[in-house]
Parts: sequence; structure tokens; C-alpha cells
Amino acid sequence: MRKGPQYNTLITAYLIHHIRVLLSSLGHLTRQPLSTMMTMAVIAIALTLPSGLYLALNNISGLSAGWDSSTKISLFLHTSVDEKKAQTLLERLRLHNEIDHVSMISKDQGLEQFKQGSGFGSALQFLEDNPLPIVLVVQPIIDTKRPDHINQLLKELENDKLVELAQLDMQWVKRLYAMLEIAHRGIWAIGSLLGLAVLLIVGNTIRLDIQNRRSEIEVSKLIGASNAFIRRPFLYTGFWYGFTGGLLAWLLTTASLYLLAEPVEKLTLLYHSDFQLNGLSFGDTMNLIMISCSLGLLGSWLAVGRHLDEIEPS
Repeated sequence: MRKGPQYNTLITAYLIHHIRVLLSSLGHLTRQPLSTMMTMAVIAIALTLPSGLYLALNNISGLSAGWDSSTKISLFLHTSVDEKKAQTLLERLRLHNEIDHVSMISKDQGLEQFKQGSGFGSALQFLEDNPLPIVLVVQPIIDTKRPDHINQLLKELENDKLVELAQLDMQWVKRLYAMLEIAHRGIWAIGSLLGLAVLLIVGNTIRLDIQNRRSEIEVSKLIGASNAFIRRPFLYTGFWYGFTGGLLAWLLTTASLYLLAEPVEKLTLLYHSDFQLNGLSFGDTMNLIMISCSLGLLGSWLAVGRHLDEIEPS
């Protein structure tokens, strides 16, 4: 079935009507600036807290990413293994696709380090033979998508006939990631609660707006206006609350980051680090605004759906 000019005219009229309602709902908000700004500010503050926590967690995760390089596997070879066999094993491990770097600590180097660290240097001079083994220090490639691959690599290295003991020192890294996971879930919990608060704020504001415009709604129903027609401006009002609240939340988050940038830079210089705070990316900003608009629309929809049916012309 062909769609003629009349169909296109209806679509155009429908779109023009929505644009008019969108702009008129914005005009309605501007006529009561104080209450509008207060509502938008409360929404912005409610969204700024989870946004700021999310940003802090992202920066901490980025800072801790470089700490994975300190994860090392120490391979203590059998005391009977000489440096030639140890060097052969070292060259073989360097070809492993899950190993980034391998270095060797010879028996003499290990004994010298033990002398300096233990405080028994004079007593160790009376030893006839060096009892320490050759140690290979393996730095694995960290793959965050495969958290168990290091344990698999450890078991593989332990099974080598030249290795007597393989020791992995990454317990503190596991603890760090566990704390980051707890923080991540905590942010989701806080964000969900504050999102519910935004729904209640928008819903209550729209409810008051419906009560203030009760006479207008009754007259509209008397002349035959449908609930969808009456609901539309309130939905767009909720959209404007969400959109503006999201923008204000982004501004507050960015301003807070700007205030923290200088002291964080001074602190990183004291630790000789090049770490820099990262703000919300374009994608994060769009997600924040979309979530805010969705909460505004949903809160408005729930409020209108509950209270609109209660208003009937007498």
C-alpha cells in the first residue's frame, strides 16, 4: 500500500506538535525559575556523588594497573643445577608467550644479597660451600581478562625438572583487586539508591505540577483531550529536569576534578610519578545524561500515570 502526501503531512504535523510541546514545557519551567533550579540542583547533586565515585574508582584502577608489573614468580632451582643449565632454562622461558621478562640471580649474587640483608655477613664467611640455589625471577604478562592464567603458569613452571620451588608473590595484588571489586559494587548500590531518589524527586515535582494545573487538565478533558495528549507536556517536563540535572552533574564532577588536580599533581611529583587524573570521557558523559533523562522521564511517567486518572471534570 502506497503512502500518499496525506500520510507525510500527518507525520510532519505530529513531529511539529511534539517540538512545540517540548519547547512549551521548557518555557513553563522558565516561568518559575527558583523552584525549577532547586529541583535541578537536587537532581544534579544526587547524580554527582555516584559519578564522582565512579571517576575516583577509574583513576585508582588506572593507577593500580602499573603495579601488576611488580608481580613476579621466583623459581628456586635445585642446588645441583649449574649456571649453564640455568642459562639454558632462562633462554627457554624467554620464548614463553606468557612471560615478559626473566632474570637470573646466581649463587654468588644470592649469597651477597643474603649477607647484606641478614646481618650475618661475618658468620657466612666460614661456610665451605654456597648453600643457596640459583634463582630465576620471572615477570609474567598480566592479562586482566584471564585472572587465573598466572596460577596456571605457576603450576607449569613448578613441573620443570630443574625447579625445586616456584613462589608467586601477588597476594597483595589480589587483595587490592578484591577491594576494588567491593568499591565497584558499592558504587552501583549507591548509584541505584540515588537513582531511586531522583525518581522520587521528579515524581513528587510532577505531582505538584499536576495539582497546580488541575483546572487546566479538567478543561482539556471536557473538550475531548486524551490522556496521552495531556500526559505529553508533563513527560517533556520530566525530560528537561533529567537533561538539565545531568548537565549540572557533569559540571559539578568536572569542577571537583579541577579542584583536586593541582594537589594530586603535587603529590605525584613527590613520588616521582607521572600519574594524572582523568575526567569523564565523552562516552561516560553521554551515559550520565542519558541515565538522567531516563530517570526524569520514568519519574514523570509514574507520577502522571498515578494522578492523571484521578482528575475528572465534575
